Amino acid sequence: MLPTMSAPDVAPVRSTQRSSSDPLSGLAARLRGRLNPEQVITDVTQLRTYECDGITGYRVVPGIVALPESTDEVAFVVTECARVKVPFVARGAGTGLSGGALPVADGVVVSLARMRRVVDIDVPNQRMTVEPGVTNADISKAVAGHDLYFAPDPSSQTVCTIGGNIAENSGGAHCLKYGFTTNHVYAMTLVLPDGSVVEVGGAGLEGVGPDLRGAVIGSEGTLAIATSVTVRLLRRPEAVRTLVADFAAPEHAGAAVSGIIAAGIIPAAVEMLDALAIEACEAAVHAGYSLDTSAALVVELDGPASECDEDFERVEQICRDAGTTHLRFATEPSERALIWKGRKAAFAAMGRISPDYFVQDGVIPRTRLGEVLARMQSMAEDAGLRVANVFHAGDGNLHPLVLYNAAVPGESERGEHLSTAIAELCVQMGGSITGEHGVGTDKACSMPKMFSEDDLEVMKRLRTAFDPHGICNPGKIFPTPRLCGERPGPYRVHPLEAAGVIERM
Repeated sequence: MLPTMSAPDVAPVRSTQRSSSDPLSGLAARLRGRLNPEQVITDVTQLRTYECDGITGYRVVPGIVALPESTDEVAFVVTECARVKVPFVARGAGTGLSGGALPVADGVVVSLARMRRVVDIDVPNQRMTVEPGVTNADISKAVAGHDLYFAPDPSSQTVCTIGGNIAENSGGAHCLKYGFTTNHVYAMTLVLPDGSVVEVGGAGLEGVGPDLRGAVIGSEGTLAIATSVTVRLLRRPEAVRTLVADFAAPEHAGAAVSGIIAAGIIPAAVEMLDALAIEACEAAVHAGYSLDTSAALVVELDGPASECDEDFERVEQICRDAGTTHLRFATEPSERALIWKGRKAAFAAMGRISPDYFVQDGVIPRTRLGEVLARMQSMAEDAGLRVANVFHAGDGNLHPLVLYNAAVPGESERGEHLSTAIAELCVQMGGSITGEHGVGTDKACSMPKMFSEDDLEVMKRLRTAFDPHGICNPGKIFPTPRLCGERPGPYRVHPLEAAGVIERM
């Protein structure tokens, strides 16, 4: 369970029958006239499958779910929505952690789950064209036999899709050296909010004129829907070296991170887990992390073997100088895979040590890691809660998890307040309220903490240029009086909803 905030506890009644004059009934009929009947969902029970993404505290039941299977079908659905000004939200695997795929009541969810074809593999030019429903990990699997891979690797890579990666500009553990999604996408076919189809990007990452490719990547589905994506592939490195270094305090681990970067070494990944995160991961995966340590660093180097060996020795010495209490070296590929399995299971594993938790995402200068971790610990103690930390230490991308028990009166509210305060602390420390999870619905009200009114107005003007009627994933990123005025607590099922008397909108 990954809750944050939700709509009010008492849900308005939704009728399961629509009159023939209802705009959505007419829209559903037109969609069924072009798509197969099973590609258009209007049954309220089935619609609830799409009521939230990985942040389950926000829930809205859409009016229609469309399941197009081609660019032409996506364009048809969007054109019909634009014709009657019905809002729509594109959805991939639903693994997002910011409420970015939250539907609009009486709107349309455009699910891209059926668009999962590999269109082309160009080995000589190290590129591959796929539909948006292809998972992140499956891109690498498709070219593994050619000794190629796709570098961005979010923890959810076995289930998250390239379409969602584009929306959030996802990174992952290896983004320190290799960059985010935007550094690995050459071109896209886009369906704009009026239903028109355009091509952006080209044969390389640099082009002539405005960077429309770059504008869309990371726009959280508010500018267009990508229906075809040409990605950049990399050669598998000659050598990979991985170690886990334990430390008596997170501050010591932070000092090691700063030392590694200051030495001019750019690891493929530097990840940090604190004691609570290690406890959860070990309970779930048994990856061999030390249970008696306060913090652990996972450091991975890759590249030419001679360079890896030399830098690995330096990293080992830097960890020793920073006070490591134990070093574990992955001597076999299977051990390296187990170490990463433990790290990437962290979010899901939190259920082993807490019934509920908020997932946060923020960025700070890595030189302030120790200071921020200490501040977070103090804030958690003041709130009477625990915070588990597992994050991309190399580039200062934090993922604190605020643990609470919704059954204890007041804990949900204290957890929500603490989670928001941590995100805003990142801004105070010279960072950002998000690194890769996005703003979505979850952190829209914190945007003014980071951006001025003029900044936000420029962003809105760009959005309006793409979507003048505001129907493409509305209510996301920018603060609205309704959203920021409610500030409700985590979602709880109302007794009448559980009894089937009312339906949640």
